[in-house]
Amino acid sequence: MNEVIVGRKPLIKYAYAIIEQLKNGDVVVKARGRNTSKAIDAVEFVKNRNLAKFKIKDIKISSDKLVEGSRQRYVSTIEIELTKK
Repeated sequence: MNEVIVGRKPLIKYAYAIIEQLKNGDVVVKARGRNTSKAIDAVEFVKNRNLAKFKIKDIKISSDKLVEGSRQRYVSTIEIELTKK
């Protein structure tokens, strides 16, 4: 399964990556922390502009524990699984 990992780049780059990866089959869009909203925006951008025909198969939301020295904190994560129509 293809993956698109959302980070600091502009939204449009992830939208085009989703379109390209959907040509090869199913795609999982992954993000964590502040980038979770950008992952959702990228999927919605492709969906609302009818740039690719796909269906949202599954959405997984969780949190990861990060340890920085003696500090620990939790960071939200999201995985959006897309499949071709």
